[in-house]
Amino acid sequence: MASTRERRISKELSDLQNDPNSGVSAHPVDNSLLHLKGIFPGPPDTPYAGGTFQVDILIPENYPFKSPVMKFDTKIWHPNVSSVTGAICLDTLGTGWSPVGTIKMALISLRMLLESPNPKDPQDAEVAKMMLEQPEAFAQKAHEWAVKYAGAPRRDTPVHNYQKVAPPPPRADDPARYQGYNKDLIDRFVHMGFDLDAVVEAFNYVGIDRNGGEDYVLEEAYMGDITARLLGEQ
Repeated sequence: MASTRERRISKELSDLQNDPNSGVSAHPVDNSLLHLKGIFPGPPDTPYAGGTFQVDILIPENYPFKSPVMKFDTKIWHPNVSSVTGAICLDTLGTGWSPVGTIKMALISLRMLLESPNPKDPQDAEVAKMMLEQPEAFAQKAHEWAVKYAGAPRRDTPVHNYQKVAPPPPRADDPARYQGYNKDLIDRFVHMGFDLDAVVEAFNYVGIDRNGGEDYVLEEAYMGDITARLLGEQ
């Protein structure tokens, strides 16, 4: 008899298969629901565009209370991914994980990580140093690796996203920005890489209950609707 963990993974995989618009997919390895491979395309307007990236996924014993263990099978030049082991530095797969998270949401977060690298919290210090000090060289090498390892077509590398720019002034953590929603509830999405104001707008669009400003667990359907809104799919 399948365990509760395996039944949940089976449902998640079925939901993924029925949602081709998510842009990500996953399948079992050797018919095991505890060992998966995830696949997603490189985002457009990045050095990874046109490539196909595969991620190894191991489901821990206490899933979903602990995040899946993911690493890139496809070699990638990215400050938040080890260029040697494929290990990933992402809050969603660590302290930012929530039991309402899913494999689909984790893969979408990884795809977004390719759009918005964070060299100030690196997994690979060498890559982060290049991105901060030589952004055009970083973009060129990231593209070369995408061509070599991910099957991306060779093209002019989009470097405009990686030019040295002065960082914007920090914004105060103004409670008014949360518009009555609980901060921890909103921040679960912020930790996935989404902009705070965009998350609040998505909550309003989907019609999420403010619950008197108290934290609570969102239903998975609402999580999917919010994520779709944030990704511009609604």
